[in-house]
Amino acid sequence: MKSNHSLYQTLKDRRLCLASASPRRLDLLRQVGLQPEVRPAHLDESRLPDEAVLAYVQRMAISKAHAAAEAGDDLVLAADTIVVLEGALLGKPQDADDAVRMLHRMAGQQHEVYTAVAVWQPDRQKLAQCTVQSRVWIKAMSAEEIAAYVASGEPLDKAGSYGIQGIGAALVARMEGSCSGVAGLPLCETLALLLDFT
Repeated sequence: MKSNHSLYQTLKDRRLCLASASPRRLDLLRQVGLQPEVRPAHLDESRLPDEAVLAYVQRMAISKAHAAAEAGDDLVLAADTIVVLEGALLGKPQDADDAVRMLHRMAGQQHEVYTAVAVWQPDRQKLAQCTVQSRVWIKAMSAEEIAAYVASGEPLDKAGSYGIQGIGAALVARMEGSCSGVAGLPLCETLALLLDFT
């Protein structure tokens, strides 16, 4: 039986494609010693009518993995992250004003972050997937605090208008679940999926 170390070394030797333009996901993979080829998937990310939030985030991750796959790929890794507040899905803000509105809604409240991960092996037509849920409590904030954070530019490309791996970490009063999952890629679960292909 292979040791965990030898399994991990095998994983590092695989040709891995990351189907994402997110620098945060790339940084997280590099943090654990992986150097994937970056090939963002380009597809319609619209939510289907009456589609449940879990079904939506899972469909997006799987669709991205399939869309980014090319001939000769070994493993394709994709992920999608959504923020849900009181049942409503909060995506990336349209502009700074939208980010301000979103953060006012979230201030002093608890919300859920779901990150779905999909690993696709084209030659074997094998798919593995998981979804990780985390709960995040955002501190109460004044209008001035929110405006200053939005002015930093950090919220403008992030679901829920904050980034836990940046300045936005100071907004998080409490969290339950995967910190890396809230940042865009739950490392523990992602590595478990990848190791299933060794």
